[in-house]
Amino acid sequence: MSKDRILIVDDEENILELLRFNLENSGYDVIGASNGIDALKLVKEKRPKLVLLDIMLPGMDGLDVCKEIKKDKDLKNTSIIMLTAKGEELDKILGLELGADDYMTKPFSIRELLARVKAVLRRTNVVDVKEENFYEKGRIKIDFERYEVLINGEKIDTTLKEFELLEMLIKNRGKILNREILLEKIWGYEYIGETRTVDVHIRYLRKKIEEDDKAPKFIETIRGVGYRFNG
Repeated sequence: MSKDRILIVDDEENILELLRFNLENSGYDVIGASNGIDALKLVKEKRPKLVLLDIMLPGMDGLDVCKEIKKDKDLKNTSIIMLTAKGEELDKILGLELGADDYMTKPFSIRELLARVKAVLRRTNVVDVKEENFYEKGRIKIDFERYEVLINGEKIDTTLKEFELLEMLIKNRGKILNREILLEKIWGYEYIGETRTVDVHIRYLRKKIEEDDKAPKFIETIRGVGYRFNG
């Protein structure tokens, strides 16, 4: 089984080496960079699963690196944990809005960092979105690029969140996705704990795409866990 590769980006050598030592001891394949330009180059060349990305960097700051990674279609599924010494709310919000998966404020404990790394990689490994532009099965046709859902040839209206939820389920079809992962991936951190939000949107989706929303064939409920898309 291959090790998950992690890129650490920090211009403080002692922090970079401390993180490298602990992550390697935890079984990860670790590479490092001390500035944003080198970091972006390494992400493209080495394709790490996760980037530990300091915000304050020479050349190109961490927010710009995050933005460049997430707008690249080949790199956008790379997980990112932002690291900041500022502790300012604005930095955290900007990082999350740009697509970062988590953030940590320095100083932090190594134990907490390892736990956050493990949690983000677990979510990434569960939700491994396929690159698909189009889906068609039976009465359902979906164009992911144009955000269109057609049922029996007729376009139906969906909200953005309904569409994103449907896309996540379809691109992971056959996998059981728990409510917490769906909530975090689609709605973000401010909704953590509000798993009823997922259930409500699933109910709306079933009414729109299923022939019988009381006996759904596509979106299956896995009792006590979450949902699975069959098709």
